[in-house]
Amino acid sequence: MKRLLISIFFIIASLWCIDRLGGVAMHYVSRNTHDIFGPKMKHIAVDADEDIILMGTSRCNMHYVPSIISDSVGQTVYNCGIDATKDIFSHYIMLNHLLSHHTPKVIILDTRNEDLLGSSDFSTIGFFAPYFGINSSSDSVMREAGKYWAYKVSHLYRYNAKAPSNILGLVVDSYANNDNGYIPLARPQDHPQELIHKTDTMLPLDSLKYDYYQRFVNRCHEHGIRLILAISPCYSIIDSSYYSAVYSFAKQNNLQLLDYHSEGLFHDCPQCFKDDHHLWDSSARVFSEQFAHDLKQILAHSANN
Repeated sequence: MKRLLISIFFIIASLWCIDRLGGVAMHYVSRNTHDIFGPKMKHIAVDADEDIILMGTSRCNMHYVPSIISDSVGQTVYNCGIDATKDIFSHYIMLNHLLSHHTPKVIILDTRNEDLLGSSDFSTIGFFAPYFGINSSSDSVMREAGKYWAYKVSHLYRYNAKAPSNILGLVVDSYANNDNGYIPLARPQDHPQELIHKTDTMLPLDSLKYDYYQRFVNRCHEHGIRLILAISPCYSIIDSSYYSAVYSFAKQNNLQLLDYHSEGLFHDCPQCFKDDHHLWDSSARVFSEQFAHDLKQILAHSANN
């Protein structure tokens, strides 16, 4: 029995050492990788000092060119959009990491119906686990998702979600051609062939998503940040009620909402799109000029009132 207990102890001790050493190694990797995700997360958690921060998922990442917006509005801009961060929980985590060291003047949140509708989905918050233990407000989302103690106990597990990409990023620099977080998407070989008509999503309002969206807004207000919601172009026709939940939320919170999807921007230009949700680089630059013009007017109007 004594020999068995000693063996169990050594196994546990060995696993603990492997976990801690592996965690140290992956900490280095996550802070020094040049994949698409790692540098953005490090920037927003440690280095961000820009006046205007763009946040959202791949549609933010691919649609907003900071240099064009910055030239128009005369303020520094950074694009923090990260592919596949498809929920308000991820945006809330990023916001809290940002606010731990910097308060921007404006945050643009490229929003989607899924930020408010459908069942709660925590599948992508593991992307942010490498920064677990730094910010209690961000960590609270991990607790909500039932991941808190797993990340608390295992340091190596924190790096599980993006480990292959981060390791590859030590060798392959996917971030070399970025423009303050925007990474240009090359012209695709194929474009959408048909302008699809999408009806009302019919998804229910999710109370937890709504709560975190409200927390996001409240955190911005607490820090005196101007929050603007945007819906960037998609290659589809939608009913007038398609974004009713987003419009209702914006109205309740007195938020400016710029909706380029409903107004049909680029619907006459299928070659502007990579697919029905994403613009490629050339058209993203045209869109950024339009967005910069609208944003400049909003900020000028605010300054005069």
